[in-house]
Amino acid sequence: MLEVGQTAPSFCALNQDDIEICSRDLLGKWIVLYFYPKDLTPGCTNEACDFTTAQSEFDGLDAIILGVSPDDTAKHRKFIEKYNLGITLLADTSRKMCEDYGVWQLKKFMGRESMGVVRTTFIINPDGKIAAIWNKVNVRKTKSVKGEKIEVLHTNEVKEKLSQLQGK
Repeated sequence: MLEVGQTAPSFCALNQDDIEICSRDLLGKWIVLYFYPKDLTPGCTNEACDFTTAQSEFDGLDAIILGVSPDDTAKHRKFIEKYNLGITLLADTSRKMCEDYGVWQLKKFMGRESMGVVRTTFIINPDGKIAAIWNKVNVRKTKSVKGEKIEVLHTNEVKEKLSQLQGK
């Protein structure tokens, strides 16, 4: 498993527009790299929409958001068009990125086991080092505060951590 402080594995993958995005070209920028199981599914849609809604705030923190799944570029385009997403999605059809980042794992669902993407988010600093990791992400969770239930968005946790890492 990758740990905070390690150099992030390098990558090159096609985005939704069939343009290759490589980590070497992103050095000097903050990267929010999030892995998700599948386009057009409820949790993945919520996560992508939440990151899209918060994109201007991430832009203000000089961070690029990259979503990664094993889906191909055509499915990414369909996902983006259907939900008017403004973020970049990378196609990892070979699962190399998923394996390099340790997110391709054995999963259990309703008594069945299968290999798949475990929802995970990384913040990579401008030097290419892993600055933060969230494993087994719950996109939206409910928390009790003074007897009142509030919804906590994963994207807000990521923004707060990114801001803290930048000393803002």
